[in-house]
Amino acid sequence: MAVADSASVKLEEFKIPTYMLVHEAKVENVPEEPNFPVIVFINSKSGGQLGGNLLVTFRNLLNEKQVFDLGEEAPDKVLRRIYVNLEKLKISGDELAVKIRERLRLIVAGGDGTAAWLLGVVSDLKLSHSPPIATVPLGTGNNLPFSFGWGKKNPGTDNNSVKLFLGEVMKAKEMQIDSWHIIMRMKTPKEGSCDPIAPLELPHSLHAFHRCSEADELNVEGCHTFRGGFWNYFSMGMDAQVSYAFHSERKLHPEKFKNQLINQSTYAKLGCTQGWFCASLFHPASRNIAQLAKVKVMRKHGSWQELHIHHSIRSIICLNLPSFSGGLNPWGTPNSKKKRDRELTPPFVDDGLLEIVGFRDAWHGLVLLAPNGHGTRLAQAHRIRFEFHKGACDHTFMRIDGEPWKQPLPVDDDTVVVEISHLGQVNMLATHDCRSKSINDPKTTPSNHNDEEEDSNEEDTTEDPEEYRKFGAADTFKIPDEIDLSHLS
Repeated sequence: MAVADSASVKLEEFKIPTYMLVHEAKVENVPEEPNFPVIVFINSKSGGQLGGNLLVTFRNLLNEKQVFDLGEEAPDKVLRRIYVNLEKLKISGDELAVKIRERLRLIVAGGDGTAAWLLGVVSDLKLSHSPPIATVPLGTGNNLPFSFGWGKKNPGTDNNSVKLFLGEVMKAKEMQIDSWHIIMRMKTPKEGSCDPIAPLELPHSLHAFHRCSEADELNVEGCHTFRGGFWNYFSMGMDAQVSYAFHSERKLHPEKFKNQLINQSTYAKLGCTQGWFCASLFHPASRNIAQLAKVKVMRKHGSWQELHIHHSIRSIICLNLPSFSGGLNPWGTPNSKKKRDRELTPPFVDDGLLEIVGFRDAWHGLVLLAPNGHGTRLAQAHRIRFEFHKGACDHTFMRIDGEPWKQPLPVDDDTVVVEISHLGQVNMLATHDCRSKSINDPKTTPSNHNDEEEDSNEEDTTEDPEEYRKFGAADTFKIPDEIDLSHLS
């Protein structure tokens, strides 16, 4: 993924003048227009000391005013300030401000949850051309960076490594990916609470998965309503339970999680202690997906159909990108027979469909390490609906884009409904050899996959549009009255 020589990377191509970043700063002469201006967001707490080191390096190489620590300032506030300032400069006749906005690229360094936070903010800005985003892998799984060719190992933080990365950002292609809205609604319980319970505190990637305000049109009287969004996956069941245990331990003892190798080792140990390898012995049948919920799916322009899920399935994953659990691909590539008989397609990131995969236990998950291995393909869907009823158990575990929570379920006769639907698309930056594929790429159209090596022989088991208008990630993004909204759209 590296360019041949960091010396060939001209930092002036990426620098943004201070007066475009800071309101009422003195206008300065710019000797060379940046062709690839970037705004950099870094989670300084990610990757042990790597996040902090990377923050220092980026600020030394670029204008320190264009590099932001997410622990100090939220991205919606930063982008609001910058876009408003660029618009004011445009109105005053500053041609460079127009070019900066048109060419702007974003870089986010952190785990998958951090990247999802920024993606949610950018989605809510509703710009005619949202800035494409490159991701630096500083987390444990790093599924988002890996999907788009940025690797899954934590990067170097020295000047040379950062210059090489900037060189790749300069050469990267833009790629659209689907974004998905999730809404959870339940009757207000007579006793207890059904609020999502995260490990000690809600992580940033659950920024939008909060209770809607009373003024929000999503709200229904007598109900608790939550909403959120994701770009990689939503999962429920045992995998989310193990993730919850890992995040809880890390929150309690952050000093034990200083590098990626230790994190991955701890994750594997928790998978054993949580009974993920012997699920049929250690976990009651009431935790199986079929016992927990009734699942319905809708393909494009179709109607709701109930999805049959085998009683042995203990984990279900709704996948948008071809990377899960540190780079594994649970869907794989269906062979020609399954394409014909079940109308399955390869996993494209912009086809408006989620791949729904089930797993029995960790041993079943190990099949992904084999050539052409895959989980139990359940369906591909444009919308998915989970209906939880009284009687199975009092809680379950859920996860979106790497961030888990424990979800209490009602003890009375009411139903908890979780519905996932396609919302729109965001722009990513990808290397030219990334594993994510577009349905619009002539080289990866469905008709060109017939000759690929067949997958394993394991058998597969078979609203109102305004409601899904935003994630709520950029609630603070409000344009001042003196700025004409038409200029920003």
